[in-house]
Amino acid sequence: MDLKGYMALSGAMLRVGIFGYGGGPSVIPLFRHEAVIRYKWMTDKEFGELLAFANALPGPIATKLAAQLGYQQKGAMGAVAAILVHILPTTIAMVALLGALYSMKESVIIAGMIAAVRPVIAVLLGITAYEFCAKTWGGLGKVIGVGFGIIAFLLLGLLDVHPAIVIIAFLAYGTVHIKVYNWAKQKWGRKEESMRENSGGMSS
Repeated sequence: MDLKGYMALSGAMLRVGIFGYGGGPSVIPLFRHEAVIRYKWMTDKEFGELLAFANALPGPIATKLAAQLGYQQKGAMGAVAAILVHILPTTIAMVALLGALYSMKESVIIAGMIAAVRPVIAVLLGITAYEFCAKTWGGLGKVIGVGFGIIAFLLLGLLDVHPAIVIIAFLAYGTVHIKVYNWAKQKWGRKEESMRENSGGMSS
């Protein structure tokens, strides 16, 4: 058994579980830091693909990422270990501190602590969103990337379409994106070539 590998995996999941305050989306930058920066288990592009796949599956994003990272590193046992280490400390802390939280929920200090950490979470999410936008521009191009962002905003923010439907629709398009892109590129290339030939004939 690779004890060192399991220790690294457990340490990463423990840190994410303890410091991932604020719900599922807030842990994404922490997972990325552990997997991409600290341990270099994968590249940013691979983490983006992992996150997209995790978002397409039902259930909490944190446990899905923990399971996938654990499975990638140590197989099925790694997935089990990653999930247990990720959720166990916070589960124990929640049970132990639940009574104290209810007794102090009106405390100004507790309210101040919660209010102070919200901007940090917002910045973490903003940085993650920016990095994924940059990767999208590199893979799809700025025009298509911005267009997809606008479409996603309209569907989610204005039309109130369920996120799962939007994710499935974009995944479905992703399966044919390369073919559509190559077809459009060839068609546009032929159009430009025809325009150049016509302009050349007119000038002569």
